Amino acid sequence: MAKSGTKNSGTVKKVRRILISQPRPESEKSPYFDLERKHQVELVFHPFIKLEGIPAREFRKQKIDILQFTAVIFTSRNAIDHFFRTCEEMKIAIGQDTKYFCITEAVALYLQKFILYRKRKVFYGADGTNKSMFDVVNKHKENEKFLYVCSENQQDNEICGFMKNNKCEYQLGFMYRSISNDIKHLLDKEYDVICLFTPSGVKSLFDNNPEFKQNGTIIGAFGGNTSKAVEDAGLNLEFKVPSPQKPSMVAALDQYLALATPVKK
Repeated sequence: MAKSGTKNSGTVKKVRRILISQPRPESEKSPYFDLERKHQVELVFHPFIKLEGIPAREFRKQKIDILQFTAVIFTSRNAIDHFFRTCEEMKIAIGQDTKYFCITEAVALYLQKFILYRKRKVFYGADGTNKSMFDVVNKHKENEKFLYVCSENQQDNEICGFMKNNKCEYQLGFMYRSISNDIKHLLDKEYDVICLFTPSGVKSLFDNNPEFKQNGTIIGAFGGNTSKAVEDAGLNLEFKVPSPQKPSMVAALDQYLALATPVKK
């Protein structure tokens, strides 16, 4: 097992089964399935966490006036879903001039489900990293008051740090929370790779199996906070995404699997 941060320059062990801690993609055109066919591996999909919406009556305790904000930050489709759900429950109509700053183009395009999409009010980072989104936010920070919509227990500390350090006017809006899913039946099997996407997913792994031992299992993590949670849990991290070289988990797996060689008998 390579240590965290190690760049693979040689061969790696043969991978047969990969656990993806997210729901199975609805579309058969998902790049995950292309990856499965290309490398002849088995992908097992199952979310490690469940999201629970914070009801409007509870959200009101945060004393946030949504209409006072001129811009909203989204790092996931879930955040978008719960933002507009909360607005609907509170009978709030979002102004046409509100700007939206998203972590990726895919998240930005999801806004079309709720708003008339105009590029002049929807912005996203170039490569899916926090840094690229910060570059966009930085250009508009003087004139905007930002609401960062996030989970009660997994907001991105890197984003909060950037907003504070760059004197952006912002506030956190907790509109949903994550709770551990029951995955005990999954952990009875062996996996060559486990892909984690949130700190709560790491917590769920140990909630379901407090005695979990890595034993050579390859761990991949999406996002800085997830990577930190993996390492804080005492696990070795093989690859972290996104990065310019690995903009997605699929890209990271593709690169890793390309180096895999059959196990010698």
